[in-house]
Amino acid sequence: MAKELATDLSPQNAPMLNDPKTTLKLINANAVVGVVAVDSNGDGKLTVEAGDKVGIACAICHTITDKSVFDLPKGGSIGRRIDGPANNNLNMGALLAMAANSRAYYPNLQAELGGKTMGRTPKGLTKDSTETEVDAYLNNPQFYPVGTFDETADGNGNPVANTPFFRTDLAAPWGTSASNNKLDDIANGSYTINLDLTTLVTPEGRQMLKATGGAAGEELANNYAAILKATRVTGYPFVKAAMMGHGGEAATPVGRRVDNKKLLDLNAYTDSLQSPKGAQVDRAASERGRELFRQNCTTCHNVDQSKPVPPMIVDMKTIWPEYSPSVVAERKPPMSPIQNSEGVFDDKMIVADASDRGEKRGVALPLLLDLARKPYFLHDASVPTLEGLLDNSRGDKAPHPFYISNAAERSDVVQFLKGLDTTSKGTL
Repeated sequence: MAKELATDLSPQNAPMLNDPKTTLKLINANAVVGVVAVDSNGDGKLTVEAGDKVGIACAICHTITDKSVFDLPKGGSIGRRIDGPANNNLNMGALLAMAANSRAYYPNLQAELGGKTMGRTPKGLTKDSTETEVDAYLNNPQFYPVGTFDETADGNGNPVANTPFFRTDLAAPWGTSASNNKLDDIANGSYTINLDLTTLVTPEGRQMLKATGGAAGEELANNYAAILKATRVTGYPFVKAAMMGHGGEAATPVGRRVDNKKLLDLNAYTDSLQSPKGAQVDRAASERGRELFRQNCTTCHNVDQSKPVPPMIVDMKTIWPEYSPSVVAERKPPMSPIQNSEGVFDDKMIVADASDRGEKRGVALPLLLDLARKPYFLHDASVPTLEGLLDNSRGDKAPHPFYISNAAERSDVVQFLKGLDTTSKGTL
């Protein structure tokens, strides 16, 4: 295999790497990050053969390797797995498009509901969109950027940047929109919705979609049921979870909850995952940058990354001065109205926000760790560099308009940020 990795990876020069049998063996050996064998024929064996189904795990977005065997620039790698860091190069859209029935991802794609669509593409998908049309959407990085994943079943096209899942004891609330304040609820939602979207057409799933999306939520559920029928998907829901609670509740969004002990074990595991070491940076520049950061950024962010991230939610008008939403639909209090502003920065928060637990609409603060490896910034992956994020040429109406206007000082702050880890010296 090592000899083949040194080639151009073409079928001619790397026949074993291009052989599907090799892929099957790797999946069965649990050697493909985020892709798992399933019990396809009901015999209790977690193995996969040609023509079988495979499962996707959360690790696909939140695990990388140490690249000790192979590293494809801006692509995948082979080596020892490192759980926790975000997979910034994962082309999740293209991966989903490889599925035999990519239409089944409909609730997590940009749909046309009530004659309207919200997201990066001007035309939304419908229940009658073909597999080719869905694949074209998923394969277009302008609509589904590399390094992002659309994890909200709201029919809005709002893929957001993959986030790290290490030192989860330091960060809360969860989700870009701060919609969850319990880590185990986030995991349960992932298992009972994102890893099995068919729960959305159960009575409890429909209850959630109606509560959060109103008429659009009901249309989404009806369209999805029609797609499942048209593509001959039967026997759902597939997730193994106990029926409890009510649809729309944070702990049981589709009236289901997987083994709670396993959820708490997962909490303990991700809490224990250590953050990567900060990059090697110019020490003098970093010290200057630390002082500038203290003076300019600590209204929201900690200097010391070993301390928990402030649990505050930054309201939309503060994080994005150009935010000027119009109400799309009303919802029952305490939920805020469904509202949308021109542009894509708020697309994640149109339906999903923290209002159902009495909080305001806004964004949660991120961990300032592993920043040297990030190829883009902000939750919509719209700013390509850390230097660009802090450059006032973006304008005072742009998202996150908090700048270091002097170029030399900005460079110092960037050095400081790239060198951060949980052992860095610092105080609030």
